[in-house]
Amino acid sequence: MKKRILSFLGSMAILVSAFSTSAMNVDASDIDLKKVDGSYLTTEDYSKGVSSDRTRGQHMMDGECSISKAGTKRVYCYGATTANHEVDYLAVIVYVDQYIEEKDAWSQVDWWMVEKENDFFVNTGKSITVDKGYYYRVHADHFVREGDDPIEETFSFTDGILVPKSN
Repeated sequence: MKKRILSFLGSMAILVSAFSTSAMNVDASDIDLKKVDGSYLTTEDYSKGVSSDRTRGQHMMDGECSISKAGTKRVYCYGATTANHEVDYLAVIVYVDQYIEEKDAWSQVDWWMVEKENDFFVNTGKSITVDKGYYYRVHADHFVREGDDPIEETFSFTDGILVPKSN
């Protein structure tokens, strides 16, 4: 009888140990990622950035940008500006940066701008060819103007995503 109880307790200890080990999760925020000029260097396939709520204005609602892998040597980059209502002028400028490890800094590789009048939303996106083995990010400037009011501006930026040397 004593052997059965010890055997049962041993089995339960192993079972509890197995369940508690498998229940442990690793949170991505617990992993130390390098941060350069506000952007983490990640191995994700996609990253999105949204302007801060503190930058909302009388006419500006928000701005956003994103970057995603679009093939072995391509990334898709996107930017959008949204106003609270129809405004006289909106614009978004999208910048694509490559991380240069030797300089520990971002270097611009492409940019473009889209403007719109008498609307509340403007967006743009395009796929660009990039070099393998580097991190890429997008940051965007967002502008809104209504009447004689000053131009309202905000910004957004993504984390860096790695385009690996080999897939």
